[in-house]
Amino acid sequence: MIKIGGGGARGGAKVIIEPHRHEGLFIAKSKEDLLVTLNSTPGKDVYGEKRIQVDGPPGPDGNPVKLEYRVWNPFRSKLAAAILGGVDNIWISPGSKVLYLGGAAGTTVSHVSDIVGPTGCVYAVEFAHRPGRDLINMAKSRTNVIPIIEDARHPLKYRMLMGMVDTIFADVAQPDQARIVALNAQYFLKTGGHFVISIKASCIDSTAPAEAVFAREVKKLQAEQLKPQEQLTLEPYERDHAVVVGVYRPPPKK
Repeated sequence: MIKIGGGGARGGAKVIIEPHRHEGLFIAKSKEDLLVTLNSTPGKDVYGEKRIQVDGPPGPDGNPVKLEYRVWNPFRSKLAAAILGGVDNIWISPGSKVLYLGGAAGTTVSHVSDIVGPTGCVYAVEFAHRPGRDLINMAKSRTNVIPIIEDARHPLKYRMLMGMVDTIFADVAQPDQARIVALNAQYFLKTGGHFVISIKASCIDSTAPAEAVFAREVKKLQAEQLKPQEQLTLEPYERDHAVVVGVYRPPPKK
């Protein structure tokens, strides 16, 4: 029996959950395929997203355990847009330690929290106090999220709250975004760790064509030992946005 919360797909519609090729992500197959994450706080949504309940494997008493998944909308999340756009690797999986710059109210952060699970950790940095409040409230029920209400331009201010991370995800929409990511990488990103950056062309230079802006940003990243490996535009979900994925201080090739 499938129950879909929040006015989801038609009640009683058969939904099959299949693992996505990115570990920790799933596809809910019904009339339309939806990207979903396993809800680490069953019964609670974060921002009014649809929830899908399915019967999991039988528990100790022989009755199936209920599993709940949350639908991840690519029009509300750059990371979901990149995943559905076919990005090769997001470098975020169960157990990952992630520094998330530009956490906003925590919609995408909550899905990253689902992916990394109880053995992982998401340090979410957000400077604006209004969304920061929502981020803190979301983190109350998700113990693997550490909300940090600070300016990502000053990583020394929150170094006491941080450990080293495997991956930096950045969606800060600032003209000096490449420098902000590089600064945080110097302090917190392990050598050979990865970065995923969402670039909004108009935030950096609203007069130049988007492709030229993306190319310039990639050059800035290369100058900071952030080696881009993949670039992807976020059409049809976002206009003039790209995601750049790469590796930090790649080990020398033998």
